[in-house]
Amino acid sequence: MALVRAISSPSTTYYRGSSCFQLNHLLQICCNSKTLKQGKQVHQRMIQHGSGENPFLVTKLVQMYADCDHLSSARILFDQLSQPNVFAWTSIIGFYSRHGMYQECVKTYAEMILKGVFPDEYVFPKVLKVCAQSSCLKVGMQIHKDVVTSGFEFSLDVSNSLIDMYSKCRDVQNAKRVFDEMVGTDLLSWNLMISGCVYNGLLKLAVKLLDSMKLDGCEPDVVTWNIVMDAYCQMGLCDEAWNIFERIKEPNIISWTTLITGYSRIGKHEVSLRIFRDVIDSGMVSPDLDCLSGVVVSCRHLGSLLGGREIHSYGIKMKSCIALYKSVGAALLTMYAKSGRIQDARNVFKLMDQADVVTWNAMILGFVDLGLERSALEYFSKMQRAGIKTNQTTISTVLPVCDLRSGKQIHAFIRKSYFDLVTPMWNALINMYSKCGCIRSASLVFSDMPTRDIVSWNSMIGGFGMHGLGQAALNLLKEMRHSGLSPDSMTFTSVLSACSHSGLVNEGLEVFFSMRRDYSLTSSMEHYACIVDMLARAGRLEDAVSFIQRMPLEADKSIWGTLLAACRCHQNVDVAKLAAQRLVLLEPELAGHYVTLSNIFARAGKWDDAVRVRKQMETRGTVKPSGNSRIESGN
Repeated sequence: MALVRAISSPSTTYYRGSSCFQLNHLLQICCNSKTLKQGKQVHQRMIQHGSGENPFLVTKLVQMYADCDHLSSARILFDQLSQPNVFAWTSIIGFYSRHGMYQECVKTYAEMILKGVFPDEYVFPKVLKVCAQSSCLKVGMQIHKDVVTSGFEFSLDVSNSLIDMYSKCRDVQNAKRVFDEMVGTDLLSWNLMISGCVYNGLLKLAVKLLDSMKLDGCEPDVVTWNIVMDAYCQMGLCDEAWNIFERIKEPNIISWTTLITGYSRIGKHEVSLRIFRDVIDSGMVSPDLDCLSGVVVSCRHLGSLLGGREIHSYGIKMKSCIALYKSVGAALLTMYAKSGRIQDARNVFKLMDQADVVTWNAMILGFVDLGLERSALEYFSKMQRAGIKTNQTTISTVLPVCDLRSGKQIHAFIRKSYFDLVTPMWNALINMYSKCGCIRSASLVFSDMPTRDIVSWNSMIGGFGMHGLGQAALNLLKEMRHSGLSPDSMTFTSVLSACSHSGLVNEGLEVFFSMRRDYSLTSSMEHYACIVDMLARAGRLEDAVSFIQRMPLEADKSIWGTLLAACRCHQNVDVAKLAAQRLVLLEPELAGHYVTLSNIFARAGKWDDAVRVRKQMETRGTVKPSGNSRIESGN
């Protein structure tokens, strides 16, 4: 109010008698409060009373206009200065930095250096911020050199900005070097360093840094705890994240959302929904859009249409329509599609931004989930006709439902669209060609890939296995090892499956035992199932039973089902009885197990046993479902 009274007063005494200090103070108030209107009034009175050409005050005006986001006026005044000092340059650079205008910010910084104006500790953080946002490591490293040359490498704010820049540019090693060389660190330094480790996937290091932080005498705040919770959740250790959560005196919505998305990510969707209900019941915080999006994903996986609709209604009541569908729309759409509510999915689609690729990706994924391949491809074509630029998610989503003809068209589209360096799309192409029976084309895609990740190798090995090329899969495993990339659990599943389909029993067993011996990997139920399948296919049913009995895990229905199916091929009645008995205990309501065992008895001429099993099935009230066929005509 004092500022408004001073500006609106008809008396000119204040301005005539005002010192530069007083006018500077007025303009600073305008900067702090972002009051452009009052700032313009101060500027007008200054011109009227002869203070409008004072370089000191003009510099302050540049800052005021820049801080109030009126760049055109700031630039006009800036250009009037014969020798702009570092404060004037900082104001213009700050505007570009604040608005994420990377090129303009770096260009202005370079101009300042060429003019012989030395940057200070207020300039560096602003330029480093846009380098971090644009992931421009090369320019960021040059700025770092300027920091050292200018003698500001020990500035706390500058060092924190360097840590942030290096972390977001995926150079956590240099970020850690800056952090370790700091003379003094504050809470922000630790949070940036821990966050940088999480951002770059160094999750265990992030957790270790929390202990080092405490030893350094720096107390974690809610931001620190949230970052560490996220690290645990990304490692799949959500219970540890929960323990961290309980240490937070006043958890914010980010704390709750981290837990919700963490449990959802590891498939514990019931827990995710329960936590969301706790958020609502507590009334301490209001769910934000990220929280709603995360819990809708859990509803989708659980098939909880009612829960999803309730969250949808809550979002409509609490959030603006535009914001809701921009953030949560994709999750809602795929949730409705997964529940078979395709019309509801279409309605959400209409309310989303039709110019956003995420909108189209969600609709295509919805059709894929429903098995509506034609509709998915139709919307992909509509998307192209609408001029929406596809991304790697689009291609990776639509390729699995393509037939060979459509897949080849998309392959040509990828090459035409210069997507050559996006590895996930090439991985999807390998899967598509393998599924469509073109293993040679899949192999050519794999050979031509400029870079390969673990999924690339697994996809190609899986493709060889799908086509019964077990030896090719084994050769590729050796090549993968020589490339320096360590196979993971999925790699061994693919190789073992390939050996099983190719009858390479001894080779498969060697691969299985090498998992723990050479790579310290723990065998999962899938790996055990592959070995049982491999032994059973080879007719070594007694060996398969012996293997099952030595397993450290309790065999599940997939293992006993595999064994029972093999007994039908090899007519081993004794093993069939054992497998059927275990399956009946695991799934007493399924008639298929009784029917399979009855057929095995019948083929062996044991008619009394066959009739007994059929009667047992009828007594338990189990009925074999009727089969049905579908014939598809046309294209």
